[in-house]
Amino acid sequence: MSCPVKHDEPDTNGASAASCPVKHDEHGAHSAGAASGSSSTPSRLDTSRVTSSIPRTSGGNWEYPSEAQFYAAMERKQQNPHANDMEVVVNIHNAVNERAWMHVLDWEQNRGGDKCGGIKLVTFKGLPSQPSPRARWKTLWGYQAPFDRHDWVVDRCGTKIRYVIDFYTGRSIPGMPASFYIDCRPALDSWEAIKMRTSRFWSRMFGFASNSASVPRPIADRQPKAQ
Repeated sequence: MSCPVKHDEPDTNGASAASCPVKHDEHGAHSAGAASGSSSTPSRLDTSRVTSSIPRTSGGNWEYPSEAQFYAAMERKQQNPHANDMEVVVNIHNAVNERAWMHVLDWEQNRGGDKCGGIKLVTFKGLPSQPSPRARWKTLWGYQAPFDRHDWVVDRCGTKIRYVIDFYTGRSIPGMPASFYIDCRPALDSWEAIKMRTSRFWSRMFGFASNSASVPRPIADRQPKAQ
């Protein structure tokens, strides 16, 4: 159930600067077939791309893959895509990434990013086959494993912060849209991240004022245990 596209393209000032940070084919993000998918992609699939709310370091915002690009990526990974499902699949993909960005903004509130116009996303990389230490620990305690993992690197006025984001399927409720649980936190690979995690821990343990008090917390389902 992991995202079929490779989330490992850095933001640059070159020709690919306006694209989603994913590799859409084996030869790079913007070769001849990248905009519309492969030659076997159904022609009825939409080739337009939605602009996200996530800023790039080179200006503007990242763009999400089109239905055609998503179909082609799934086809390359032999995930048996169905053209009729692509509109829903792409909408879910985009909505989940927008929610993940809300979690990042929540962590970054009052951390100084506003001094340079706000934080920006540098790269994000999909690592579905490399579960995070927290995900492995939760699985040992009986929780379901995440269906995907992303590592996002953001730029806060020149300071790079890496976020680990685990994506879980939420509780299934008949007649309701699909739900997701997102576990987002700074990776413990810098003193800044350690300070952020420690501050959040004490805030939750003892009710200290949170840095994110003015930012609505993203709504997330409680993570379900494995059945």
